[in-house]
Amino acid sequence: MLVELAMQPGVSVARIAREHGVNANQVFSWRKLHEAGQLVAAAPVQQSDLVPVVVAAPPQAPQGEADGAITLEIGRVRLRIEGHANAATLAQVLERVLR
Repeated sequence: MLVELAMQPGVSVARIAREHGVNANQVFSWRKLHEAGQLVAAAPVQQSDLVPVVVAAPPQAPQGEADGAITLEIGRVRLRIEGHANAATLAQVLERVLR
């Protein structure tokens, strides 16, 4: 768990956050919640778990606007990333979301 790493004596929270692509302030916030007993670890994602994916051709964007988007819907949470939607971007998003 990232919080456990950040709680080790002498460790640099900023370095740990940077290495994991997270804002250091967020890690400090998680540490505080953990110390108060308010942070519960999520169940790890099993290799057999599947995430449904729908690939749809986006409508043609007007000049100067985003040329694609990635929308993730998990339960009641909806995340939309506008811009060049390609396989590499989707892989990065899923890697971070499924941590």
